[in-house]
Amino acid sequence: MRHARRRIVRRVTRLAAVGGLLLGAGMVTQAVASEPSGSPGVPNASVRSAAGTGADLVERLGTARTAGTWIGSDGRPVVAVTDEDAVAEVRRAGATAKVVRHSMRELKSAAATLRSAPRVAGTAWVMDYRSNEVVVRGDSTVSAADWSELTEVADGIGGFVRMERTEGTFTTRLNGAQAMLSTAGRCSAGFNVTDGETDFILTAGHCGPDGSVWFADNQGNEQVGKTVTGSFPGNDYSLVQYANGRAGQGADVVAIGDGQGVRITGTGEASVGQRVFRSGSTSGLRDGEVTGLNATVNYPEGTVTGLIETNVCAEPGDSGGPLFSEGIALGVTSGGSGDCNAGGTTFFQPVGQALSALGVRLITSTPEQGASPAPSASGTQSAIAPPDAAEPGASAPVSGEDVSALLSRLTDPKNVGPGLLIIAGSLIALVATRWIRTEQDRKAYQRYYSATWG
Repeated sequence: MRHARRRIVRRVTRLAAVGGLLLGAGMVTQAVASEPSGSPGVPNASVRSAAGTGADLVERLGTARTAGTWIGSDGRPVVAVTDEDAVAEVRRAGATAKVVRHSMRELKSAAATLRSAPRVAGTAWVMDYRSNEVVVRGDSTVSAADWSELTEVADGIGGFVRMERTEGTFTTRLNGAQAMLSTAGRCSAGFNVTDGETDFILTAGHCGPDGSVWFADNQGNEQVGKTVTGSFPGNDYSLVQYANGRAGQGADVVAIGDGQGVRITGTGEASVGQRVFRSGSTSGLRDGEVTGLNATVNYPEGTVTGLIETNVCAEPGDSGGPLFSEGIALGVTSGGSGDCNAGGTTFFQPVGQALSALGVRLITSTPEQGASPAPSASGTQSAIAPPDAAEPGASAPVSGEDVSALLSRLTDPKNVGPGLLIIAGSLIALVATRWIRTEQDRKAYQRYYSATWG
């Protein structure tokens, strides 16, 4: 009777182990099948692909037949065109065509006419590709007389120039992400760059003139570096050379604390309609959408052109911080209006233009490498999105191995960890039952041998 019970227990154990193997294999298969296409280690390239298709079509068709491109709500590129032949070519390329009245050549001509008019501080304009208009905005500092004169200029251009008043004031956003302090004020670090021999911080040009010395603390004990070159107004970028010449470990990561960061894997050009992320020490991580390109802003300090316009909010203290999406560096914070309670408009200096003018390149990680050495926190790092914000880029720990995150991934039902654990447990059970059976057979043989030859 006892031997029968043992056989039943062994059979049940073996059946449970086999069932565990099948269950674990099913869980692993389901987890792999449901894994998102954009792995955490490699930025999703769909938006960049759409933007590239639209830009290629605009370049091929020319400014007389197109009026800009943007990313539609379905993620496909949309190209504004002026004739039916262009419509056919856009559709053949897999993009959406929108027929408009005014070409890019006309929009640029309108913007040039506005630039040639007497400068009015507190105004800005941008080509709105989606509405096929040039939008002129005036903040609360613009007088009624100045606004009336600028409106006359707009009326002389044509009906595709739209005039709008906006709340707040267009100001440079001095201060920033991880603070850098000097006698020129408090500003923000953007991205780490290098010329191959020395490392620098790329930040906003309005932060301070050449020779400004920057510190990481209020007491002036921790020197970060010195501004060696820049451009403002006209553009809005500058280089701060590290005091020791090196950015250090983690130079390819932007972070906002709590041991989290986003790896920067390259540079790119912003596209209208693209979702983007910005970080700063005042308002933290914020996201929004690119609403215009080649914007002109008449700050009190001077005029800056060629900026990226977004509806991402920013506040004083966010200047110089990085703008990025999918791990791709896009710009550094220049200025804007409004705040993060009421919303507003924020402008960014494009990174590519700044890098080309300064003769430096971004310090980046390689997407294909997956896990690279864990970066350390520094005063030059800025942002990661909260869990419910999508795709700022590939996440990475800021210092050391993030054990809790690893355990979380292993126990997440959406991942392969639980399935692998069940498979491992089932294999152990099978091996154990086989070993127990072997030991019982060996002891039974010993008893039989002893009884026979005793």
